[in-house]
Amino acid sequence: MKNTSTLKNLLGSLILLSCLSPVVASANAEARGLEIATEADRRDTGFVDSTAQMVMELKNKQGQSSVRQVRSKILEVTGDGDKSLSIFDTPKDIKGTASLNYSHSLKPDEQWLYLPALKRVKRISSKNKSGPFMGSEFAYEDISSQEIEKYTYKYIKDETLNGIECFVVERYPAYKHSGYTRQVAWINKQEYRAEKIDFYDRKNTLLKTLTYTGYQQYLQKFWRADVMHMVNHQTGKSTTLTWSDYKFKTGLTDKDFSRNSLKRAK
Repeated sequence: MKNTSTLKNLLGSLILLSCLSPVVASANAEARGLEIATEADRRDTGFVDSTAQMVMELKNKQGQSSVRQVRSKILEVTGDGDKSLSIFDTPKDIKGTASLNYSHSLKPDEQWLYLPALKRVKRISSKNKSGPFMGSEFAYEDISSQEIEKYTYKYIKDETLNGIECFVVERYPAYKHSGYTRQVAWINKQEYRAEKIDFYDRKNTLLKTLTYTGYQQYLQKFWRADVMHMVNHQTGKSTTLTWSDYKFKTGLTDKDFSRNSLKRAK
């Protein structure tokens, strides 16, 4: 009887462990995913502000392209998402158009667009996060700063991408009106910077892939990619952002990111 009772207890424990192990594994994967995201955020904190020049090239399915020149300004905000301002210098028909973005953690981002032809500032609806930014393959939610709280995370595996050792992490939008069910990010193990991100649409079908190349380090800490290439697998369109002339700690303040600053942007 004693041996039978012991066997029953052992079998019961094994059954319980088999039930718990997927839950434990999932919890560990989520904790590891959050840990990786937190470290990546920590390493990119403290740049204060930055300015840069950017060339945006749009390509359609047939390979025809159009090019825009853009100036970018970013202000780091402690305890909240960053503020950013993009000013279009060319082509002539959109010269002076400016986009202002206040990123937040979970509450809706605030975004405005200044249209010089109408001489008015238009507020972008918080429900329009998945809409294309200035006709590009980047959505409005893609150009917001990626605060940790905007997602939940799950570590998937380690993988080598183009000779670079990476963590592969899934992240799931925790905010309303996202155009994505999930994103899969390849994070450089050594520098904790994104090398590639796959975006899945609301039907959980692969929609877009963003790749980063030509990373440069600034102030001996902050990594910025020279080129960001977004391809839409469903339409065949793509957008390439080529960055240059990065400057940090330039003295930008909140006044440089007010709605009135949109009209003054030149």
